[in-house]
Amino acid sequence: MSLAIDPNEIDPEDIGEKQAVLEMNHEEAVEHVREVCLEVGFGIPVEFSPSELLNEKVDADRDPYYVLGACNPEMADRALDETMRIGGLFPCNVIVWEEESGRQRVYHLSIMKVARLLGIAPDSEEWKSIVEDTGELVEELFSRLDAVEKRV
Repeated sequence: MSLAIDPNEIDPEDIGEKQAVLEMNHEEAVEHVREVCLEVGFGIPVEFSPSELLNEKVDADRDPYYVLGACNPEMADRALDETMRIGGLFPCNVIVWEEESGRQRVYHLSIMKVARLLGIAPDSEEWKSIVEDTGELVEELFSRLDAVEKRV
C-alpha cells in the first residue's frame, strides 16, 4: 500500500504539531497539562494510560505514557457543522510520555489540519476559521506550559 502523502515531506506546521518538555515527574506533568488545558478552554472528556493497559494486558514493560482527550465544545460543534466525519478524529489528544525520569514530552497535533490534509474537512472559509481558532487555543496551552518547561 502506498501513501497518498509522503510523510517525509510534511512540515510539522502542516499538521499543527506542537511539543514541549516538562522537567517534572510523570504524574505531576499529567496533572499540570490537565490543569492548563482546562484553563485555556479545553475540557478533558476522556483520558487513559496506554502504558498501564499494555503493561497489564501483554506485559509490555512500557514507560509512562498518558493521553488526555481534550475538547473545546464550541470548536467541536462548529467542526461537526462543517463535516460529521471529523468525529472520527475526536477528541484533540494531548499526549504526555516519560522520556527519562523527571523529563516528560508533551505532544499534540491538530486534528483540524490533519482532517483537511486527508480530505475529511472542506476547503472553506469556515474551516480555515476553525483551524485558526483551535490553533489559538493550542498556542495558549503551549505558551502557558512555557512557565515550567523547555520548549522544543
